[in-house]
Amino acid sequence: MIDRIPHPDAAVREAILAPLRAHNDAAAGPTERHDVALAVRDDAGAIVGGLWGTTGYRWLFVQYLALPPERRGRGEGRALMLAAEEEARRLGCVGVWLDTYSFQARGFYEKLGYAAFGQIDDYPPGEARYFLSKRID
Repeated sequence: MIDRIPHPDAAVREAILAPLRAHNDAAAGPTERHDVALAVRDDAGAIVGGLWGTTGYRWLFVQYLALPPERRGRGEGRALMLAAEEEARRLGCVGVWLDTYSFQARGFYEKLGYAAFGQIDDYPPGEARYFLSKRID
C-alpha cells in the first residue's frame, strides 16, 4: 500500500530514509553524519544569514549559503565557505560539494576553487542548476 502523507514531519522523513541508509551502510560502510551550521549575526546578535551543511562519506554537502543583499560583496560569503572547509577538515572530510543556480553564485564558488561536475538545464525553466565540488585534503 502506498500512503500519501500531506504534511510529513521529521519522523516520517527518518522512517523513509532508514532502509536507504541501511543499504548504503551495507554497500559503502557506515558513515558519520554531522550537521554544520555557521551563522552571520548583525550588531544586535540576530542571525541574518549563514551556511548550513551536512557531512557524509567524508564529504561536506553545503545545502544552503544565504546572505541578505546588503551584506553581499563584503567578504562574508567567502569567510563562510573558508570556515566551512575548515570545519569539514576538522571532521575528517576530503571534499566539499554544493549546488547553485545560473541566477545565483556559480562564479563565486569557482573563484574559491570549486569546479562544476554536472548541470541540469531548464531547472527552473530558462535557467540551469550546477553541481560543484572541491577537494580539501
